[in-house]
Amino acid sequence: MKLDKIKWCLKQNKGIRLVEPNNAISQDYLKESQSDFDMIEKSNPKWKAVTAYYSSYNAVYAILMKVGIKCEIHDCTIALMEMLGFSKEEIIFLDSLKKERVDVQYYLKSSTLIIKREKVIQFLSRCKEIIKEMNDNNINEIRKKVKQLINK
Repeated sequence: MKLDKIKWCLKQNKGIRLVEPNNAISQDYLKESQSDFDMIEKSNPKWKAVTAYYSSYNAVYAILMKVGIKCEIHDCTIALMEMLGFSKEEIIFLDSLKKERVDVQYYLKSSTLIIKREKVIQFLSRCKEIIKEMNDNNINEIRKKVKQLINK
């Protein structure tokens, strides 16, 4: 786990905060994720990178809302992924989409990442699987870990 990054995030104004878990908002983020995904194939390469990233990011954020974690800094959300049960490969995947999105959106670079629709589908399925498997024990355990980090 990126403990130093998470500790930094906890100190930031828009960083990691515990809020009430909210299934309705979690489902709204999943719907937004699907909406973004539906736009991937209809987009030019620049916006394909942007929509692929936001589709994946919103699916992760749906998990955070289910657990009751608010985080408005994307790097901090990515730093929490291991705590949510993601593999290193899945974390690298989202981080690479984020870097691509930043490059094409803010630095006007050409898209270099070949966005594979199947990889995004797999990632979204994984997020839905994590949400489906979430129960009060998982949620309380994750919240407990975050509280411990807040109190350090």
